[in-house]
Amino acid sequence: MASRTVVVLGGDQTGQELLLESLRVLAPEVTRVPTDFVSFDLSLENRRATHNAVVREAAHAMAATGLGLKAATITPEVKGDVGSPNAILREGIDGKVILRTGRRIPGIQPVGGVHAPIAVVRMAVDDAYGAQEWREVKDGDEIAYRTAKISRRTCRAVAEFSFQQAQKMGAKVFGGPKFTVSPVYEGMFKEELDAAAQRYPAVRYDPQLIDATMALLLKSIGEAMVIPTLNRDGDLVSDLVLQMFGTIAGSESLVLGFDDTASKVKVVMAEAPHGTAPSLQGKNIANPMAMILAGAALLTYFGQLEADRASRAIYEAVFEALFDGVKTADLGGHATTTEFTTDVIRRVRSKLEVWTALA
Repeated sequence: MASRTVVVLGGDQTGQELLLESLRVLAPEVTRVPTDFVSFDLSLENRRATHNAVVREAAHAMAATGLGLKAATITPEVKGDVGSPNAILREGIDGKVILRTGRRIPGIQPVGGVHAPIAVVRMAVDDAYGAQEWREVKDGDEIAYRTAKISRRTCRAVAEFSFQQAQKMGAKVFGGPKFTVSPVYEGMFKEELDAAAQRYPAVRYDPQLIDATMALLLKSIGEAMVIPTLNRDGDLVSDLVLQMFGTIAGSESLVLGFDDTASKVKVVMAEAPHGTAPSLQGKNIANPMAMILAGAALLTYFGQLEADRASRAIYEAVFEALFDGVKTADLGGHATTTEFTTDVIRRVRSKLEVWTALA
């Protein structure tokens, strides 16, 4: 079995601490998957020292290996500072889709009747983010302007992946943009969703305007769903969906880059959807679940049966640990960060040993 190389992007505060926990689980002696790790320090201090050169180097390395694991990083609020590394990384790997999946967490009460997985497939670039903004004074009033854009290629990538993901999950594609108000801008996204629906006739397609999508989510009867969104809409909907299942720390987040056909994933950067939680730094109480699941999700893109097996073992180990009451404080438990990770590792080792014997 050939070794795969994962580019590891270090971060700040608890982001870095939780990254190290995820790497404990991904160690080859745990997963039985030959893996090499190449690290880049994306801490705020180093990004400032290198004027973001380290971010561009990390993006280039990910584009070459196709696999990246990123810690949460600080985004300074001061104008003219290094800013967030995310835009540079996404541009460097040509990331067009962000995938986040809400799922039932054992022992945690979800909102309403929701219990089946809900995946949010979010546009990763353009739209309201990176838009040109300015203000002008007219007739004694101050007016703010913004010029945003989306591309058909990105719309097509989001639409295509949404139907692929729905087919994989046995889910329906639900929701969409508010094309009735914005027939030219958001209408282009709707056109690509409609076209993808024709290519995947076996996948149920239930288009809704984004406001209706959010309202109907709270009346969910438990059907598995994939929700395709614009960048700004997806930022809101993904946080809503994850919180509906109990916590934003309960799922991984994947940034996906595609080939020229916009149909095959070429680069994956896995991370947690939450921030650096500075108030928890150094206390060994932060929840490592999302970062551990990010590593598990990354394994599914190795293209190896052994990696797929290890990924399943990690997913099952995490949720079985929760079912057995091994939880960090945010989920009502008493386990420390390292205790939770250690328990997951024990379960992964046991599963792989048993499965090997059965095989």
